[in-house]
Amino acid sequence: MISLQVNGKTQEVDAPEDMPLLWALRENLGLTGTKFGCGVAQCGACTVHLDGEAVRSCITPLSRARGKNIVTIEGLDDEIGHRLQKAWIEEEVPQCGYCQSGQIMSAYVLLKEIPNPTDKNIDDSMTGNICRCGTYQRIRAAIHTAAAGK
Repeated sequence: MISLQVNGKTQEVDAPEDMPLLWALRENLGLTGTKFGCGVAQCGACTVHLDGEAVRSCITPLSRARGKNIVTIEGLDDEIGHRLQKAWIEEEVPQCGYCQSGQIMSAYVLLKEIPNPTDKNIDDSMTGNICRCGTYQRIRAAIHTAAAGK
């Protein structure tokens, strides 16, 4: 059994230490907001926070997550998280929606580090998150909206 701190709760997972965090979250804990995209950390759909850092859960072994605070899209319940989610809706960001939890998780870390980001800050921070529907301009607008607290 591996003890994990997920979204503020201690969770016990019966899984090998080399199992990707993504599968433990989805299959063992039922937190399906985190998506499987590519499996090789290239698309960003599986982004979660590990002690405040945006990480790709598809390549993060459970052993690395032990003893750290894990936050998934289901656990974003503070002011920044609410502003981002509201901005995503206001700016009509989602098309198919598949990448959006990973996009929001990356945007959250950006806003924690740079509360009023420039377009370049956003582009640099979000470059590892792929949106196959191409809503990048809306994503940028939503991040600016969330930063402004609208």
